[in-house]
Amino acid sequence: MLQQSANDSRSPARGTQDRLRFRHPKREDGQAVHDLIASCEALDGNSLYCNFLQCTHFSETCMLAEENGKILGWVSAYIPPKDPGTLFVWQVAVDEAARGRKLARRLIAKLLDSEGCEDIERIKTTITPDNRSSWRMFEGLADQFGAEVSDTVWLCEKKHFAGQHDSEHMLTIAPIGSSEDEARPAETMGQRMNQAEAAAA
Repeated sequence: MLQQSANDSRSPARGTQDRLRFRHPKREDGQAVHDLIASCEALDGNSLYCNFLQCTHFSETCMLAEENGKILGWVSAYIPPKDPGTLFVWQVAVDEAARGRKLARRLIAKLLDSEGCEDIERIKTTITPDNRSSWRMFEGLADQFGAEVSDTVWLCEKKHFAGQHDSEHMLTIAPIGSSEDEARPAETMGQRMNQAEAAAA
């Protein structure tokens, strides 16, 4: 499940120097990641042990952003064993101090640029109907990649959650890259996003 807590519709303040560093997590990051997720009220909490597993066993499909040694952003994801062309995004968390810097999109773009995601063709995630910030973020991401968006109910409020949780819609963004891109000069997802933002300015 993903519930996006950051508002990525704003632009960074002019004159603000960006010192963000993006990297895959390591075991020592588990507690800080857990604390960041806990600080985002819209996000479902996971056990600390789960976050340690994400920072170790699934580190190649997770990404964090830090500034001056503090973790400000986090995305957890994995590649389903039976669907190697899909990156399933589990959660995106952004510290309140970093909102307005399009950090959620940048984290996903950095993850897609990484070695472990080089064969990814589509992004999938689940979002509840009322989580408008997540819908806007992923729809904006699809626009910048020139991809299509589709969604369907994956977990039903009544059938699967016994009325105790809102339905989760499975959102798919595709294609993310294609075989046609292989014949073109190498271009990262981050570069594509920067070009799209510049064109829209």
